[in-house]
Amino acid sequence: MTATITSIAHYLPEEVIDNHYFESFLDTSDEWIKTRTGISERRFAKDGATSDLIVPAAEECIRKRGISKDEIDCVIVATVTPDHFFPNTAAVVQHKLGLKNAWGFDISAACSGFVFALATASSFVNSGLAKKVLLCGADKMTSILNINDRNQAVLFGDGAGVCIIEKSNDDNMGVIDQILHIDGFGGQYLHMVAGGSFKPSSHETVDNLEHYIYQDGQNVFKNAVVGMADVSAEIMEKNNLKSDDVAYLVPHQANLRIISATANRMGVGMDKVMVNIDKYGNTTAATIPICLSEWNDAGKLKKGDNLVLASFGAGFTWGSVLLRWNLND
Repeated sequence: MTATITSIAHYLPEEVIDNHYFESFLDTSDEWIKTRTGISERRFAKDGATSDLIVPAAEECIRKRGISKDEIDCVIVATVTPDHFFPNTAAVVQHKLGLKNAWGFDISAACSGFVFALATASSFVNSGLAKKVLLCGADKMTSILNINDRNQAVLFGDGAGVCIIEKSNDDNMGVIDQILHIDGFGGQYLHMVAGGSFKPSSHETVDNLEHYIYQDGQNVFKNAVVGMADVSAEIMEKNNLKSDDVAYLVPHQANLRIISATANRMGVGMDKVMVNIDKYGNTTAATIPICLSEWNDAGKLKKGDNLVLASFGAGFTWGSVLLRWNLND
């Protein structure tokens, strides 16, 4: 038995922020940002919370599937920017959508959130614990972004990708395999210092700007290049796939150089890599489902396509999923 994606949609805020926006108050330029990251613009949400990014994508996803909201029996939200510590964002989404028969929870795995959540949702469906999982990858990164820090301000954007996970009608289609990792040693290089039980919020933590992203870019980059590339090659080897067997690499959109290194390690040309970092920046848990949704909407995906999903994020977390596409919208 395999689980599969039966519908997918995404939502992006309307406000487009290009690289020139930062030139007036940061020591940076359009050329500097493009050269180091591959990003040209990103989307910023003026108002609302992460759940407000998810809801329109979820509404469209359910509409595409042509099912009643009452058929959704589980909601999983992958995010590092939840609406609240509690209740979880899955409960907020469940209430806003009116999903009367659904339970759910959040997954915090940073940029690997969607990959971890997809493996989890697939396991639920395969075991019979759920029949139709509404799987959401979403982040409002501007809510934890220090706009005056060049090392992070230019990298991130807001967005959401949502899909429905169900049992596949063909055991050779859907989520075929997954390889997932964490290494807590990496937490020192990418984290938020304050706001949790380790260092509760106070005037001091606010004054010290400890509620924003902290990132040691050099160490994160070095580990991401190795981690994402290796796990992508590993899942290919494990499933006896050659580069010609892969229709698309679907990488987390953190940095174009990391994406290129991963493709090179797999022996895959950039024409077989999903890239939209230039338009949206790093939307954390939303990058992979937004890619899948866009490519699906454009008719670029065919039944039977082998897709290698790959991610690397804070934790460190990293992983890969082999997904054999069989969605026909």
